[in-house]
Amino acid sequence: MEYVTDGHRQRANAILLRRTDRLPFAAPPDWHVFEEEFRDTVDSYAVRLDVIPDDLRPQLAEASQLTESLRLYDSSYHAELDWWTAAFEVSEGIPQSSLVSAAESDRVDVGRTFPVTHHRERRPEVDEDRAKVLVLSTYDDTRESVLRCGESLSAALLDATTVGLATCTLTHITEVPASRAILAGLIDQSNRGLTPQVLIRVGLTPWIENVPPPTPRRPMSEVFEVR
Repeated sequence: MEYVTDGHRQRANAILLRRTDRLPFAAPPDWHVFEEEFRDTVDSYAVRLDVIPDDLRPQLAEASQLTESLRLYDSSYHAELDWWTAAFEVSEGIPQSSLVSAAESDRVDVGRTFPVTHHRERRPEVDEDRAKVLVLSTYDDTRESVLRCGESLSAALLDATTVGLATCTLTHITEVPASRAILAGLIDQSNRGLTPQVLIRVGLTPWIENVPPPTPRRPMSEVFEVR
């Protein structure tokens, strides 16, 4: 770039601050302002952004529960979850500090079910998740469209971090055709060509909480290759 603005610097700094938070969120204040910022960030030519209305949240929770039911006896799926959350991992996976207890999980109606931890219950003042749920969809399911969706996801997560909002990315609902179809109906029943790719919970967390440690990262050489 020929000129780097303060906004570019803030987004770069947000990379080091962003965390996936699986605990319940309080409702984000002045949501209409933030929603417009998210819409400006997302590449509307390749990716569509929808916000699930609060009155449709129960249907979204049903789609999440359907996903869990369909995978109840999926041994390979549960084996992979156990592998990603193994306590001994140092360079990959999800650390124990990022997991939630059973009681904490019950307060987030649309979250993925991970192996639970047994630490004390955190954030008791938030009795249920009041996050806004964003859906990023593509107009087809090509590799390029999925790539553009991933780029928009990254930008949206960093924008949320920059303004002090917490985020949690959700993909379990879009991984199963039945729940993905329910989600597509919630955002636009008339557009049958729309493919929901990823959801984001966005909300507010108490400022006094300790910032969790960063999750481990693989070496760049293992995940990025120029041919």
